[in-house]
Amino acid sequence: MFLPTSLKELRARGWERPDIILFTGDAYVDHPAFGAAVVGRLLEAEGYRVAIVPQPNWRDDLRDFTKLGEPRLFFGVTAGAMDSMVNHYTANLRLRHDDAYTPGGRAGFRPDRAVTVYTRILKRLFPHTPVVIGGIEASLRRLAHYDYWSDSVMPSVLATSGADLLLYGMAEGVVQEVARAMHNGYNAKLLRRIRQVAFLADADYVERLDPATTLRLRPAEECARDGRALGENFTVIETQSNLLHPVHTLVEPTGDRFVVVTPPRDDLSTAELDRSFDLPYERAPHPRYEGKGAIPAWEMIRFSVNTHRGCFGGCSFCTISAHQGKFVRSRSERSILAEVERIVRMPGFRGNLSDVGGPSANMYGLGGRDRSLCARCRRPSCLHPAKCPNLDDDHRPLLELYDRILAVKGVKRAYVGSGIRYDLFDGRGDYLRTLVRRHTSGRLKVAPEHTEEHVLRLMRKPPFDLFERLNDDFRRICREEGLPYRLIPYFISSHPGCTERDMQALARKVLGRLHFTLEQVQDLTPTPMTLSSVMFHTGENPYTGERVYVARSQEEKRRQKSYFFEGSRRGEVRRGEAVERRDGRRPDRRDEHDPARHDGGGRRPTAKVRTKGKSSPKPRRD
Repeated sequence: MFLPTSLKELRARGWERPDIILFTGDAYVDHPAFGAAVVGRLLEAEGYRVAIVPQPNWRDDLRDFTKLGEPRLFFGVTAGAMDSMVNHYTANLRLRHDDAYTPGGRAGFRPDRAVTVYTRILKRLFPHTPVVIGGIEASLRRLAHYDYWSDSVMPSVLATSGADLLLYGMAEGVVQEVARAMHNGYNAKLLRRIRQVAFLADADYVERLDPATTLRLRPAEECARDGRALGENFTVIETQSNLLHPVHTLVEPTGDRFVVVTPPRDDLSTAELDRSFDLPYERAPHPRYEGKGAIPAWEMIRFSVNTHRGCFGGCSFCTISAHQGKFVRSRSERSILAEVERIVRMPGFRGNLSDVGGPSANMYGLGGRDRSLCARCRRPSCLHPAKCPNLDDDHRPLLELYDRILAVKGVKRAYVGSGIRYDLFDGRGDYLRTLVRRHTSGRLKVAPEHTEEHVLRLMRKPPFDLFERLNDDFRRICREEGLPYRLIPYFISSHPGCTERDMQALARKVLGRLHFTLEQVQDLTPTPMTLSSVMFHTGENPYTGERVYVARSQEEKRRQKSYFFEGSRRGEVRRGEAVERRDGRRPDRRDEHDPARHDGGGRRPTAKVRTKGKSSPKPRRD
């Protein structure tokens, strides 16, 4: 059965009162790719009575917030699989007209800053019931952060929402600990001992913390005044989140209180990860949505398999490592094959798995050969500035997994729809040829992101000549195999450090010399808790102190993005000509660090646009 979403469904189970009620900004799809479903099923497996309220109406008399009554233990709140601001607005701050996590793809079924809105309502209606927040929006806003949509540094979401406890990262194990700690009533002392949580505390509590395992951050108010304070905090936060065995508690003054963030838990074991995928999901949207239209995010992943989580790429603009972690955790073959067999039995399955992958499809089973070296490592990326010599990049276990999936009765093809990291393998080896021949539906996605070395360095991406080598190998394999396939590269404009001249060079190389017709392009959206967002706000690399150019205004960002398109640049200059402004003058670099003045203007992009940062339109488990 689905988890109950209404009083009628509650009564059908014979429940008078749930133990836990989860509120989510997404529609309820009972599937391991949707965070609220995962948390609900895990808690259910522990014996708790769990109900879900999907996309509650926050505009009316608030009956959605009261219809199931007060839970015995706590309310859980998540904005959903995406940050609600990324979900609502394009990079040029235009309101989106669709929502992939809503029936019919309709927009308007969740508020801006959904975690804060839902939590404030619940605290007003049920002031004595604990509210626990989590998911990607809460996770990435757990400390002071730059918020692109208000163009300001905002304090922790704990301070703005009034929540009692925050769970960050992929919190399967944490939420079970929290439920056990609350089983006999709210016990702050017990809850504050749990790893991978955040909460507000007073000065007395902070003074009692062990100085040897406590790191004091600069105050949130200072970060709002001084970009370098924000940058200093970020380097500490990112470094600590990327450690294999972190031990430090982070403390950030906020007003007259302190945000306390306990260190992350150790990685989930393969058995623990398998358990969350093996739970009895219905693998479908709740029947309440019948006749209301398809849920696009569900349709996208309906016949796909997630093989692992985490990413050691460490890209500056991406939130995956900040939320899922740097170290890859892979499922067992048994668990993956069992899920494939369940998919084969699903209505509508015609033999083709749409995606066998993860954040980066070819990181399955990869990691450090010597974990003791990993335990001492403080690098944010195992691939930048060069591949770590301790990294085991053997793709043979993944190729063997592909073969076993194809051997499952009822599977005709198993495609890799996720992006791959081409800096992980030699293009002349077995992996690329097997991928192209047997697991590509005609379009192979990769993400070079840019062509210019100084921009790629700030992005933490590999040199462009690796992409050119991949392009040559891909075309050669297609010729030899007689395949009319296409390589689909992703690129970003307006990343810190990128000027119009850099976009001109990109256009010459990609559209001119390599003859690509781009359809997957993006104007950078600075998302919380990324290096790119800090550089965007401060105009400085916090690790080196290097000043970087930032295209701040919407007009600058539109001009940069226009280089992605063929032909005239809407009355400015043509691709390949000298970069000039409308008045004929060269861009004045003295103005490059002026505060942004977002006018919200401009037209909606005419090309397909993707959103970076673990806030991807493809559902991510949180």
